[in-house]
Amino acid sequence: MNYDSKAVKLIQYGVLIFFAILMFFPIFWIFSNSLKTLNGISEFPPQIFPSEPQWQNYIDVIKKSNALEYLKNSLILIVGNTIGTLVSSSIVAYPLARMEFKGKGVIFGMILATMMVPTVTLVIPQFLLFRTFGWLDSFLPMMVPSFFAYPYNVFLFRQFFKTIPKSIDESAMLDGCSRMQVFTKVIAPLAKPIFITVGVLSTIFWWNELFQPLIFIDSENLKPLTLGALNAFKIEGGQNQTAWNMQMAFAMIMAIPPMILYMFASKHLVAGIKTSGMKD
Repeated sequence: MNYDSKAVKLIQYGVLIFFAILMFFPIFWIFSNSLKTLNGISEFPPQIFPSEPQWQNYIDVIKKSNALEYLKNSLILIVGNTIGTLVSSSIVAYPLARMEFKGKGVIFGMILATMMVPTVTLVIPQFLLFRTFGWLDSFLPMMVPSFFAYPYNVFLFRQFFKTIPKSIDESAMLDGCSRMQVFTKVIAPLAKPIFITVGVLSTIFWWNELFQPLIFIDSENLKPLTLGALNAFKIEGGQNQTAWNMQMAFAMIMAIPPMILYMFASKHLVAGIKTSGMKD
């Protein structure tokens, strides 16, 4: 029996290691190509790792592109959207989780139903609306909707709030706290894991988001990293040819911050999502 359990564990670890390598290989391949020359990219058979790594590529990425300008724009989008979604989604979720009122289940059901609407079907109505407002070619079309709560984040907050005993609310209200004070001074501090979870998810989403900036942004000085990287490294004199080694270096630089963020926040992410997934 002991040998059987060891064999099962070996198989499990083997499967996990195999899939870990499978998932890690694209990242390694981007890193490898980022250290090659332009001609080295097109070599066949390809080198797994270049014999003479071109570390200068990473310096050239900063020097030969508007990377710092793109970074500033990405950070504006991340901060604005993260603040908006944390404030709006938590405020909407609080009464759905902690208060009793007529139609609460219907309202929550309608919020969940909006999650089933494909995002692409909203692009044309949003574009026409924001054009009417005069918001095109600005950050407003991407930031303002965050202050009206995203359904998935409302769901996460509601599920987490429901795990906190309601007796805490009652005790605070007996001490003279209003509903808003209960939320800001009692519930919010206890819900730190879910605030971190939603904040990290929002940060990673807007760090990687390409579709919305592609629709709403035209000006070069407003492009975030994802949009700026599309045409950042064209070969001089080439017809729509890309310097892929530089493009890979840019992609590798963009991949590092989410990895670091996840490493530091993984504990809270697991706690927040695990607790939010508990049944009512």
